Amino acid sequence: MMFKWNLKPLRGCLAAALMAVATIGAIAPVTPAWAQNRTLPDFTDLVEQVGPSVVNIRTLEKARAATGGTTDEQMLEFFKRFGIPVPPNMPRGPRAEPGQPEQDRPRGVGSGFILTSDGLVMTNAHVVEGATEVLVTLTDNREFKAKIIGADKRTDVAVVKIEATGLQAVKIADMGRLKVGEWVMAIGSPFGLENTVTAGIVSAKQRDTGDYLPFIQTDVAINPGNSGGPLINMRGEVVGINSQIYSRSGGFQGISFAIPIDEAVRVSEQLRTSGRVTRGRIGVQIDQISKEVAESIGLGRAQGAFVRGVESGAPADKAGIEAGDVITKFDGKVIDKASDLPRMVGNIKPGTKAVVTVFRRGSARDLPITIAEVEADKAPVQKASKPEVKPPVAGPAQALGLAIGEVTDIQKKELKIKGGVKVESVEGIASRAGLREGDVIVSIANTEVAGVKEFDAALVKIDKSKPVTVLFRRGELAQFAVIRPGR
Repeated sequence: MMFKWNLKPLRGCLAAALMAVATIGAIAPVTPAWAQNRTLPDFTDLVEQVGPSVVNIRTLEKARAATGGTTDEQMLEFFKRFGIPVPPNMPRGPRAEPGQPEQDRPRGVGSGFILTSDGLVMTNAHVVEGATEVLVTLTDNREFKAKIIGADKRTDVAVVKIEATGLQAVKIADMGRLKVGEWVMAIGSPFGLENTVTAGIVSAKQRDTGDYLPFIQTDVAINPGNSGGPLINMRGEVVGINSQIYSRSGGFQGISFAIPIDEAVRVSEQLRTSGRVTRGRIGVQIDQISKEVAESIGLGRAQGAFVRGVESGAPADKAGIEAGDVITKFDGKVIDKASDLPRMVGNIKPGTKAVVTVFRRGSARDLPITIAEVEADKAPVQKASKPEVKPPVAGPAQALGLAIGEVTDIQKKELKIKGGVKVESVEGIASRAGLREGDVIVSIANTEVAGVKEFDAALVKIDKSKPVTVLFRRGELAQFAVIRPGR
């Protein structure tokens, strides 16, 4: 008997099974956690949310009426538009006529944002500096004359006031949540183009540029006119004030800096209260300490602020801080790099008592100190004196390439030191370490020296096959040098 199989149902089942396998196979790959829900950001909602809080700022300044400038300005524009070099002897603008009355003329354009609903606006200090009149324009084209409440050059923060109510104020971000790599957006008036939106990411936090505050670094396109505008996160909160760019051409080159909003708000509160910012000071000149010096003096890692000089009569002087000390802590807070110290001290109210921890000749000590107030910069006082000269003394110092002599009483008084030896001549390994004629060595290998005798005694005990660290004074400033054998 022969059987016939009906293959049609089997074919249908097989096809269904293959489709199921294909479907499962398409779903099977698991998306990594870091890639889930990650899409390109959409800034449209943020612009609608924050845009009304951003303002355009125009400033005017007083200047004498000018004559004969129209033709010059037109010619300059002609040369500029067609890329023709401007003749070197051609007048570059209007000429002010003596005796003419002063008039308001445009000074600059910047940005800002509404801090409170009753008209307080935050911007950069350099935007309003020197202005005789400040004009604030809202996104609805209303224009107001603004009063400068206060400006702080050190942080580049300013607060102005317009007579308006019911304004939409910005939201201030929690800076502890800001992360490197997150998207941020800027709104401002680059080159006077109002309500321009640009975006990018946070490139770095706590970027030290030598200014009073650590900056937020971004790659958001910032150009002249953006200054004072807000840097906004994806939650619609202000994280910073756009302030500076790194540029060799004057235009944006991929690096811009913003003032952290928490620091700016702290400054603005003082400006609103008193119109000025008071900061603490202790009166020291500081520098970063190198890894090599830190290891050689027993500090371990390169941290703290190396004290190069101490101002006479300043809080640091009264507290017993000496040139050559390394300040490792201020009021219990660790100083990682030298630039941390002025920021920590600056945030302390003048008159407050604190404790400074210094590392001196191999050991740490705590010194109580009373914070003073920052004063206006003073011109350095030149001291003229003719100290007596003593002949150099031969001895063990010659092995380092040094000829040394005693420090006179006049020099000790001027430098405020108890002792030391003066470098009369230098060569060899000491010269390569950076020592110069006229330097005053105050310690060697963490051993304080009172004179030539003590210097020689300390030098005899040192292992000549290892680098030796000396602390010396050059003028009023202290400095370390590491003398390496056989180099």
